Amino acid sequence: MSAAAACVEVTPVTPIAVRELCEFTAKRGDLDLRFTPSPTSQQGIEGHAIVTGRRSGDYLREVPLQRQYQTLLTRGRADGLRPPTGSAPIATLEEIKTYRGRIERIPDNHRTLHWAQLKIYGAQLCAERGLDQIDLSLIYFDVDKKSETPLTQRYSVAELDPYFEQHCETYRVWDAAQLVHQQQRNQALERAAFPFADFNAGQRQLAEAIYRAIQRRTPLLAQAPTGIGKSIGTLFPSLKAMAKGRLDKIFYLTAKTSGRQAALSALASLRGADGSALPLRVLELTARDKACVHRDKLCHGQSCPLAKGFYDRLATARDEALALYCIDQAALRNVALRHSVCPYYLAQDLVRWVDVVVGDYNYYFDSSALLHSLTTLNQWRVAVLVDEAHNLVERGRAMYSAELTETAIPTVKGSVHRASSRALNALADDWRRISAPQTEDYVQLDAAPQVLIDRLTQTVAALGDFYTEHPDAGPPHLQRFYFDALHFLERAESFGTHSVCDLQVVRHPGIGNTDSTLTIRNVVPAPFLAPRLYAATSAVLFSATITPPHFYRSLIGLADDTPWLDVPSPFDAQQLSVQIAGRISTRYRDRAASVAPIVALIAAQYTHQPGNYLAFFSSYDYLQQIAEALAERHPSLPVHAQKSGMSELEQSGFLSRFTANGRQIGLAVLGGAFAEGVDLPGDRLIGAFVATLGLPQYNAVNEVMRQRLTDIFGAEDGYDFAYLYPGLQKVVQAAGRVIRTRQDRGTIHLIDDRYLRPRVRQVLPRWWNASAP
Repeated sequence: MSAAAACVEVTPVTPIAVRELCEFTAKRGDLDLRFTPSPTSQQGIEGHAIVTGRRSGDYLREVPLQRQYQTLLTRGRADGLRPPTGSAPIATLEEIKTYRGRIERIPDNHRTLHWAQLKIYGAQLCAERGLDQIDLSLIYFDVDKKSETPLTQRYSVAELDPYFEQHCETYRVWDAAQLVHQQQRNQALERAAFPFADFNAGQRQLAEAIYRAIQRRTPLLAQAPTGIGKSIGTLFPSLKAMAKGRLDKIFYLTAKTSGRQAALSALASLRGADGSALPLRVLELTARDKACVHRDKLCHGQSCPLAKGFYDRLATARDEALALYCIDQAALRNVALRHSVCPYYLAQDLVRWVDVVVGDYNYYFDSSALLHSLTTLNQWRVAVLVDEAHNLVERGRAMYSAELTETAIPTVKGSVHRASSRALNALADDWRRISAPQTEDYVQLDAAPQVLIDRLTQTVAALGDFYTEHPDAGPPHLQRFYFDALHFLERAESFGTHSVCDLQVVRHPGIGNTDSTLTIRNVVPAPFLAPRLYAATSAVLFSATITPPHFYRSLIGLADDTPWLDVPSPFDAQQLSVQIAGRISTRYRDRAASVAPIVALIAAQYTHQPGNYLAFFSSYDYLQQIAEALAERHPSLPVHAQKSGMSELEQSGFLSRFTANGRQIGLAVLGGAFAEGVDLPGDRLIGAFVATLGLPQYNAVNEVMRQRLTDIFGAEDGYDFAYLYPGLQKVVQAAGRVIRTRQDRGTIHLIDDRYLRPRVRQVLPRWWNASAP
């Protein structure tokens, strides 16, 4: 090879699916989310098979097509092709779209998108086969009636080529700008220094382990103590891996709003080598109800002004948003309102073009999660950073559980047509036949009764027909019932040993009625979470309390050999006095007797060292007993109690009492809003009392879950997985509010004789030097 040839720069070619191309370049008009039931994916597959099965002769199915335009390589697969014959000398290319209901209800902008896709396929085929003209046939197939409606038009190459080039040029210009952004981003990240003078103790160890995990494409469990800077400690190595071309995107997932804010603050601390902002695109995802501007309107152009013409204004809104460094909730709303587009759906579009996404767990781990579906569809290389990962077990269980209540059925009957009403009546009758004979309040079932599943399937089909004919009809609670029923059927279809099914009956003796709830309760979310974890280049699950590792590996779905990092605490045992009140039992049967000694302990500690304290209890009832006793015996103590159902504003007010050099005793529920994710450094909190082991309540539901865990993991792990580890995780989280920095000093009182047991103490942080007076 000559030196000149060796120096020739090869221009990268960007492959793009025709559907993705058209989604970007051909969408026009309104955002329309009126509920119109569409065929399931299985119905779509079957519909395509029926249509193509009706074709004969030389008909070709699933025709692969591609065509290059400058640096863009378009690829696709047309549904069918009728090659030219003597009687029909013009080839016909077919694209099949399935639907339900009336064909005229297919929105115009959907039809425009369908035609765009077919015309691009036509341009590809003409170029490949040297055709001068072609018949393009858009076939709408009614999955219920099994009927076809073909819409056929003849196009010449002179018409199709400019159309193809116009759409490709629009995307090519955009794609070139994205490549420039990625190059500038990677160069800046390569040069970027750690944003603080030095790493905290343990922070470098955490960062290096994460970088290696991404490099090796493996997951990682990391236990890192509070106060070392986990947010920047996880984000910085991930960004450095992105600079090396190992990642396309980073998803920072949190269980609470406070976690999102910590991640955004960490990202805001990053600067280029010259102190300028990095060319990095950061997006915060928020829930639909929080992002919505017009909550009194429906999500379509005839109701909401931000849905009207949404796709016509999306491009300019997108451009402005992507020029920002951090597209948080406030910035997103401002951009959206300037361009009169919906902020929630603007964010959904921006996910494709940003570098870092900060959002709730459900955006990746839920069964219909946006981030996971886009990752698999686009084959993105992503780092999934799971903050406060001890929450993922319970959140995963909630995502993959479902319940229906008997009383929901009559509340929706009056809102539907006759066929739906008949289906609901039949469902109610069968439900009563199952629930009425039950003599126990709680009944474990082998699975959801098949007769109810069959009736529910019929009901969903009838309601689907109703919505197909009346997309704007029906109150909100009817649509909620419909989606709850769909979710229940989905969980019933995937039911296995990872879940249990139960029927809970509530009796109303005065009126002779009963109400029952049928629940599919996920116990082990591993089968659902594991595919999502392993779809990532690396999933890093980190928390201050992720012990013991085999508990999390087993329930989340990580392999037994998944690396586990235990970062030593930067705190000294002398910073924290941990006292075990081993002569007090907080068991339910001993609660009444425990009140007096707990009150005496709180009063004595406060008298000895006045300041700000939090005291945690297992329930509001227990908390209230303590509050009343403190008020009666020590009325001068500044006590403030958490109330059930506090709003975010009320929670902020509660925490605002904990000021530097203040004096306050806050009573709170373990596992509640004030037990984790609360940062009260220095004198804002100098001590905590934990009057419980945090064990889940002993009841029929938890016992069934324990038994299922025992069946899967053995007797000892069954109890520990169901009770001990979840409880102590809450204890350590709550107690972790006390020491936040190396300058902090404080006291923790663990109140229960069971804290003296070696089996319990071995789960507590190693640096705690607990003693029993």
